[in-house]
Amino acid sequence: MHIGHAKAALLNQHYQKHFKGTLIMRFDDTNPAKENADFEKVILEDLKMLGVSYDRFTHSSDHFDTLLNYCKQSLEKGFAYCDDTDPEEMKRQRNHRQESANRTNTVEKNLQMWANMIERNEQGQKCCVRLKIDMKSNNGCMRDPTIYRCKPEAHVRTGTNYKVYPTYDFACPIVDSIEGVTHALRTTEYHDRDEQYYWIIDAFGLRKPFIYEYARLNMKYTVLSKRKLTWFVNEKIVDGWDDPRLPTVRGILRRGMTVEGLRQFIIAQGSSRSVVLMDWDKIWAINKQHIDPVAPRYTALLKDQLVQLKLSNVSKEETQQHQKHPKDKNIGMKTVYYGSTVLIEKEDANLIKDGQTITLMNWGNVKVTRVQKYVENKRKKTRDSIVGLEMLRMKSNFSKVKPI
Repeated sequence: MHIGHAKAALLNQHYQKHFKGTLIMRFDDTNPAKENADFEKVILEDLKMLGVSYDRFTHSSDHFDTLLNYCKQSLEKGFAYCDDTDPEEMKRQRNHRQESANRTNTVEKNLQMWANMIERNEQGQKCCVRLKIDMKSNNGCMRDPTIYRCKPEAHVRTGTNYKVYPTYDFACPIVDSIEGVTHALRTTEYHDRDEQYYWIIDAFGLRKPFIYEYARLNMKYTVLSKRKLTWFVNEKIVDGWDDPRLPTVRGILRRGMTVEGLRQFIIAQGSSRSVVLMDWDKIWAINKQHIDPVAPRYTALLKDQLVQLKLSNVSKEETQQHQKHPKDKNIGMKTVYYGSTVLIEKEDANLIKDGQTITLMNWGNVKVTRVQKYVENKRKKTRDSIVGLEMLRMKSNFSKVKPI
């Protein structure tokens, strides 16, 4: 799951809790060529990591027999037909709003072609079932969409029990109605399909769920395509799905995102239909609000950027205990070492000037009396032979104040 999927899951959970409803977790496994049991396992694990719990767990494949019956009904009632037009020609006809020669098939001919599809014989493999809606429609989704097709692959759950499979657009409205869905949250990219969704519901006289649209999550400089993210993983350009550079649930949690921070970011956007390009700075700012009160404070320096700061009037070495969090002693204590030499990073050292008073965290204030720079040459064992290391020496008066 990537952060866009997380938005869908967390929004559904938010409304389910707010209105005391029932949350259904369903895998729309209608295409055996794309189904993978490992993916299902990972998605369920990601939902658990997000703290998303569901009341019912189903698959579209649970309803394959029912969907077959509805498809046969559509042929018998004359609002669907079997079509053996070449796929490329079918695409051209739909683009040019031209009807297929099979659109006027008799019910008997359609049922015979359907029987061939069920058997997946040579003739049946050339066919698909299409709804007879409106080839002149301005909405391309209403131009006689395909609802059933032959698939040679074995299904991950049903094996080879079926030789024909429904499309997602056909299965979704029927299964939603059967499973008692009252509100279906869908991103605005499905808007054109909503008309087809309700046409199918009305054609079969089914109970009508309410569709509520919200904008999909778009992040700046971020790839959210499942196909492209899979390519990065398969090509080993990243270390895996939990690589902190990826916008996956596992990746951002590993990078430091909290579940509550992510949830608040999603809820702050709500179910707005406005399509906006979000900046990562906003999500990390919200996350900081959640980790700042509980995160222990530690100091870390880059090993290859160390510079020594010499304190001239400090000779005794000692240790003291300080709170890991300045505002919450319950988080614990840490040991702070005091002595005549303090390590700071080169970037900070370059900003120091004579006569300045600087503050050292957990130490106090230091008055800089002199800054002295020199370069120490050190031969590396690599082919680049000379590397200059800049050191910074200071004579300073160290006056201990109340630790910061």
